[in-house]
Amino acid sequence: MSIGTLYTIDYQPKGRGIRAAAAFGGLTVDIPSDYKHFETNKEAPFLSKFPHGKIPAFDGKDGLKLFEGYPIARYIASLAPNSGLLGTSAGEAAQVDAWTHLVESEIDSRTDVVNAITSGRIAYSKPMHTAALELQARALNTLEKHLAANTFFVGERITLADLFIAALIQRSVKLTIDAAVRATIPNVIRHLETIVNQPKLKEVYGPIEYIEKGIQFVPPKKEKESKPAAAAAPKAEKKPKAKDDDEEEPDVPPEPKAKNPLDDLPKSSFNLEDWKRAYSNKDTRGAGGSLEWLYQNLDKEGFSLWRVDFKYNKELTQTFMSSNQITGFFNRLEASRKYLFGSVGVLGKTNDSIISGALILRGQDVEPVVNVAPDWESYSYSRIDLNDAAQKEFFEGALAWDLKVDGKEWVDGKNFK
Repeated sequence: MSIGTLYTIDYQPKGRGIRAAAAFGGLTVDIPSDYKHFETNKEAPFLSKFPHGKIPAFDGKDGLKLFEGYPIARYIASLAPNSGLLGTSAGEAAQVDAWTHLVESEIDSRTDVVNAITSGRIAYSKPMHTAALELQARALNTLEKHLAANTFFVGERITLADLFIAALIQRSVKLTIDAAVRATIPNVIRHLETIVNQPKLKEVYGPIEYIEKGIQFVPPKKEKESKPAAAAAPKAEKKPKAKDDDEEEPDVPPEPKAKNPLDDLPKSSFNLEDWKRAYSNKDTRGAGGSLEWLYQNLDKEGFSLWRVDFKYNKELTQTFMSSNQITGFFNRLEASRKYLFGSVGVLGKTNDSIISGALILRGQDVEPVVNVAPDWESYSYSRIDLNDAAQKEFFEGALAWDLKVDGKEWVDGKNFK
């Protein structure tokens, strides 16, 4: 027997979390087949029950009216006490709430921000994009550390935290948690796949869609000047498209693509592509090596050298994951390939490592080159002065892949060339 009617749509993650709670608890909820998003929820009968007009919304058989995803899921879990979805004590119930709220506020909400600004519904802001991804990564690392030592979020059995969090992470892995990020959180992905493949839940969650590279803002192409056209007939009104969030947002014209200031710098005698070939084909050190070639040809007015260091080394665990993180960072720098060379590595050992290296880049300012990567502000940058012996030693060590920093030795490295 059904406990009530749940208004939601297939792609809504919080709706999935509610449906999963019902399925796991052996309860049935009705999903109205005639519900049309952005239409039904704006009509008087719906608004008389749920004045905010938002889904998910629950209309209980006992007359109870509930809105907002997690409170609905929690109420449904309470109707199946033998399921253990709310833990076995008040303390465990509080832990269920704590983990779920963390993921809602620090992971799912960041996906909302990135989705909105990259789609043009909100004017694009690179600092906002970067900050959202950094905050999301911090929360994911918290989850990763917990799940490295625990199968589930609370206790030894599946709880509502596992069900609801899996629904939110499932959405994020097809939008913002891309391959490079996933490589750093294997236990979070293990947890997601464990939950969605539970026999009772596979139909609720459906297949997981993994994105290879996180969604990006793509500026519109510059329109060519055209001759005035004859007045066109009025366009038919378009029906609103379904969006990947809970509420409709007004369309905002995306910002036009700005010309890269690096293209306006004075012509340089140093050819970065020639350097990349020299680095690839010569030994790094020694007579006739690539470093000797670099010092003979470098245009210090047109190019500059920089040290790059990851800001959050305490969050690094396995060294192979850190190496994958460098790969992800370099992938996101693709738009600056013609302005940049990099040699960055992992130094140290498991649970005691750092990411550090050197960059050669066009111009005297690092930001215009690296800010094409959404996570560029996760790294610190300091100019390298070759007249300083220690800085020169660091630079050469990074390029030769034999760098040592505070007793930590080079384990693995990546080149951007």
